[in-house]
Amino acid sequence: MSDVAENAPELVIISGMSGAGRSTAAKCLEDLGWFVVDNLPPALIPTMVDLGARSQGNVARIGVVVDVRGRQFFDDLLTSLDELEKRGVRLRVVFLDSSDEALVRRFESVRRPHPLQADGRIVDGIAQERDLLRDLRGEADLVIDTSNLNVHQLRAKLDAQFADHDEPELRATVMSFGFKYGLPVDADLVVDCRFLPNPHWVPELRARTGTDADVADYVFQQPGANEFLDGYAELLRIVTEGYRREGKRYMTLAVGCTGGKHRSVAMSERLTKRLIADGVETVLVHRDMGRE
Repeated sequence: MSDVAENAPELVIISGMSGAGRSTAAKCLEDLGWFVVDNLPPALIPTMVDLGARSQGNVARIGVVVDVRGRQFFDDLLTSLDELEKRGVRLRVVFLDSSDEALVRRFESVRRPHPLQADGRIVDGIAQERDLLRDLRGEADLVIDTSNLNVHQLRAKLDAQFADHDEPELRATVMSFGFKYGLPVDADLVVDCRFLPNPHWVPELRARTGTDADVADYVFQQPGANEFLDGYAELLRIVTEGYRREGKRYMTLAVGCTGGKHRSVAMSERLTKRLIADGVETVLVHRDMGRE
C-alpha cells in the first residue's frame, strides 16, 4: 500500500436524487467535524484525497457531495471510485433517495424546476435522473429514504452513522412498516409477517401495539411464529457474516405487516434482540406505528 493510501483521510461520497436532502447531509457532516466539499467534479476526488493525505492529520475525514446530473460527470465518478478502491482508500457511498411523490412536492413547494426536466414536467426530470443514478444506487454502502423524514430526522440518521465513535464492522437498522403505506425503498431485506393472524381483529388488542406484552404474546402464540423467528434469525447470521466478508457496513431489514402496528412491530423487536446478541450494532425504528 502506498504512503498516500496509508495516510489517506476517511472519505464519504454523498449523492442521490435532487431534492432528497444532499445539502442537509453536507451540513450535518460539517457539524460533525468533517471537511465537506460540495459539487466537486468527480475527476478531482482522488486529488482531494491526496491533499488530505499530505495534511499531516489535519484533514482526517472528507465528505464530497456529488451532483451527477451529466453522463460525463457520472462516468468520471465511477472511474474515480474505482481508482481509489484500487489504491486501498477507505471510502463509503451514501445515496439519498425519495419517492417521486415526495420529490414533486418539494420542487413544487419552492417553485423550482427539476434540473433535468428541460421543457418537460418535474416527473420527467425525476425519471431521467433516477435512470442515470440506478447503478450508483445499487453500489451504495448506505441508502437513506427521505420520503417521510424531516430535516431533523435526516440529521439524526446521519449523526448515528457518522458521529466520531468507534466504527463497528456492521451496523443494522431494523424497521417495522405497514405494507399499506408502501415498501421502504432503502430496505436491503424485507420480511412479510402477514402470514400470521392479525391482532387488529381481536377487540381488546386492536388499540394496542406490538411493543405491548399482550400483543407480542398473541403474535408468538400463533402457529409458525416462533419457527419463523428462529429460522430467519439463523438466515440473518449467514447474511451478516457475508456482509462482513464483503465489507458492507450497513444493512436495513424491513419487517412488514398490513398496518405496521402489531405483527411487524412484535417481530422486529425480537429480531433486533437476536441481532444484538450476535454482535451486530442495531437500531430499531417503527416507521408506521401510530400512523393509523
